[in-house]
Amino acid sequence: MATETTRPDAPATGVLDRFFGITRHGSTRSREVRAGVTTFLTMSYIVFVNPQILSEAIDVPNSFVQLLTVTCLAAMIGTLLMGLVARYPFAQAPGMGLNAFFTYTVVLGMGVPWQTALGAVFISGVLFVVLTVVGARTAIVRAIPLNLKLAITAGIGMFLAFLGLSNAGLVVLDEATLVTMGDLTAPSAWVALFGLVLSAVLMTLRVRGAILWGILAASALAIVTRADVYAGGAEGTMQAFPGFTDGLVAMPVWPGGLFGQLDIAGALGLGVLSVIFTFFFVDFFDSTGTLTGLAHRTGYLDERGDMPRVRRTYSMDGLATSVGAVLGTSTTTTYVESASGIGEGGRTGLTATVTGVLFGLAMFLWPLASAVPGAATAPALILVGAMMMTGVKDIDWDDMSEALPAFLTVVAMPLTFSIANGVSLGIIGYCLVKALSGRGREVHPVLYVVGALLLARYVFLGA
Repeated sequence: MATETTRPDAPATGVLDRFFGITRHGSTRSREVRAGVTTFLTMSYIVFVNPQILSEAIDVPNSFVQLLTVTCLAAMIGTLLMGLVARYPFAQAPGMGLNAFFTYTVVLGMGVPWQTALGAVFISGVLFVVLTVVGARTAIVRAIPLNLKLAITAGIGMFLAFLGLSNAGLVVLDEATLVTMGDLTAPSAWVALFGLVLSAVLMTLRVRGAILWGILAASALAIVTRADVYAGGAEGTMQAFPGFTDGLVAMPVWPGGLFGQLDIAGALGLGVLSVIFTFFFVDFFDSTGTLTGLAHRTGYLDERGDMPRVRRTYSMDGLATSVGAVLGTSTTTTYVESASGIGEGGRTGLTATVTGVLFGLAMFLWPLASAVPGAATAPALILVGAMMMTGVKDIDWDDMSEALPAFLTVVAMPLTFSIANGVSLGIIGYCLVKALSGRGREVHPVLYVVGALLLARYVFLGA
């Protein structure tokens, strides 16, 4: 199904155009580069957040600096695989949530050595690739009905918006009401609101690079006004931009204490099998849901909800996980923040290639990335979330057997803060409602198997 911007018969101009199909997909080189920069800026927080989380579980000399290098390497390799091999504008990096599970549940909670936990991550990535090669993963994705796929896209939009509102301090925790409105006079809130309004106005005026300009303008405002929106203050508080105290260039430290330290044999022990399954389960449905939503947003899904080169794409996703484990980080996965670059018009692998190169440069120029606070990238997440909601209009809301599973998928993602939970509840609900209402034949047999496994996972393994 060609999108309104696709030009399948357009002649290619140049090597890059022929390789990535830039003109054919209705894009331009400058737009792809701009989209890649936007994706990197939106994801740049992971360069610092991932080392902060994993360093609590991994005890090696200069752990933070080594983990920062590993994070950049894993993101660079995973994103380049997606851009150069799969040729999609999707970026990969060590996943949030999975790094917390690795640190606080597996290593600190269960007492599993971090080397063994890395082995479990590696095995889960191998399982990804094997299931993709034999066609099982593609069969599962094809078994998911179109209404659920549309709901997945919208749910990811809700998830992105909630994440952006939280990063901006516009939505905060409340003991009485669970969440509530944040302090609009707080620095993070007004910096984010400035970026949000500016980006929305520029998008309304159809200014190219609106989201990127909004990020840069909000970052500049935070620096000039000395707003306390940067991490690193005393006792975990926020601080004003500290400046480039070590210059703009900082040499990375080779992760000798992490590279190749994974313990695969230990991970295959009976007591760690549940850990492998959990890593695999969460990443499988998280990345599958993310890839499906992003593919729909870029217009790559056909009438059946399939996307081209699906096996290659899923294989690169699994391979990135295993490579990241060898380097010394938790599960590498496709990022929903890729939608920010897609929102800038990125449609080909050149977008991801640019993002991957920037992650490589971040190992040397990471002080520059530190100038972009979370409050400045929050508007991008909110705006892209709004754009990803358009598919809900095509969901069959008059048929409750379709509407309820779709609704559960959309609301569960932000409310449980998990794309995987949203996909899982949608599939389970779809199978149950169809079967119990006498319309069980409308469900693909593969989806019944998946639904049963998901239900068993919640019953026997908990969250």
